[in-house]
Amino acid sequence: MDPVVIPILVAAIVVVFLVAATVRIVPQARRYNIERFGRYRRTLQPGLNFVLPVADRVNTKLDVREQVYSSDPKPVITEDNLVVNIDTVLYYQITDPRAAAYEVADYLQAIDQLTVTTLRNVIGSMDLEGTLTSREEINARLRAVLDDATGKWGIRVNRVEIKAIDPPNTIKEAMEKQMRAERDKRAAILHAEGERQAKILTAEGTKQKDILEAQGTQQAMILRADGESKAVELVFQSVHRNNADAKVLAYKYLETLPHLAQSDNNTFWVIPGELTEAVRTVTSAFGDRSAMGSPVAAERADAADGGTDGTSDEAATQEIQGDPTLALDAAAAADEAAKQAEVAVSDAKAEAEAAGETQMPGRGQASGG
Repeated sequence: MDPVVIPILVAAIVVVFLVAATVRIVPQARRYNIERFGRYRRTLQPGLNFVLPVADRVNTKLDVREQVYSSDPKPVITEDNLVVNIDTVLYYQITDPRAAAYEVADYLQAIDQLTVTTLRNVIGSMDLEGTLTSREEINARLRAVLDDATGKWGIRVNRVEIKAIDPPNTIKEAMEKQMRAERDKRAAILHAEGERQAKILTAEGTKQKDILEAQGTQQAMILRADGESKAVELVFQSVHRNNADAKVLAYKYLETLPHLAQSDNNTFWVIPGELTEAVRTVTSAFGDRSAMGSPVAAERADAADGGTDGTSDEAATQEIQGDPTLALDAAAAADEAAKQAEVAVSDAKAEAEAAGETQMPGRGQASGG
């Protein structure tokens, strides 16, 4: 080999080595700390960078993206002397690569230990129930303490979250019983409230029903009484308009008497004292009773004449009650009175028809003249 070629090859290799040692390519979101002769020189930014070969060297390579660090569960004692295991999640980001590399030896371990001590200080002032229900407060206090302590390390703590709080198994069982009792209590209260509301609504419905029924009954009675009053008023107006005399009223009175004894429940029937007066009025309306030859009418007329001669209605009633035929039992007395009333009515009708026939020829003569 030519002696000239060997030095050229050696020179080329040295040049390539120097070029390789001089050029540094830094990826995006990375930072390189450069030391020159063991002293911090500068931090390389992403892209193509040049350093002095042999004199400069890369000390640390750091990732400036946001990082997630999950710590192992740590035992913490609460204010009521209960040991709980708390697992936290930390979100942080390197803002100063030089401080992260030279201000603390291991920033992850430092953050982890600072988190544990801060948790013990915060949780130590709370009881178990407060610890379980105050996660937002614990997170805020942790973040404030960590952000203040890690600022000089070139690290910013963006967020701290409590991932899990695990109390002892006995406490878990007691909490489950307590929660079950609370749910049973709420269920019983809701059931009682429902029954109370149902009873109130039922009572209100019954009250409204009774009120409406009473109002309906009241309106019905008012309407019924109003109808009856109008009917009576119409009857009286009709009577006065047609100028009905006592003879017609006595005749209607006698027509009603037979219906009083037709009921099966009537075991005793009292003959009113006005009966003789009604019979006398009807019979006297149709002329001479002795000329008609009706024995019953004659007896009624005698009774009526006796009443007009000074005998009162009570005396006529006593004479009828003194009759042996009315001394029978109540049913027989009622039947006998009904029969007598029917006979009186039939006689009155016969006398009325006879009186009408006697008046017809006179009317014909008058019309013929």
